[in-house]
Amino acid sequence: MFEKIRIKEHMEVADINGQHVGTVDDVEDNRIKLTKSDAGDNMHHFISLDEVEKIDDNRVYLKASAVIPQGVKG
Repeated sequence: MFEKIRIKEHMEVADINGQHVGTVDDVEDNRIKLTKSDAGDNMHHFISLDEVEKIDDNRVYLKASAVIPQGVKG
């Protein structure tokens, strides 16, 4: 289990295979807010903290079953 306070701005968010999904802009409530620059539609997208598998080496890894928001370039 991880502590959400360990998730910091500018950390990379990756899928379970280590592929780039986005970059942390902020943590709001129980969601990770991704930067607009990682989105094809230039909008913020959010990923629930429930989708996080682990935090390792300054990178947030999502679970294999994580739902990646549409519009995120990856």
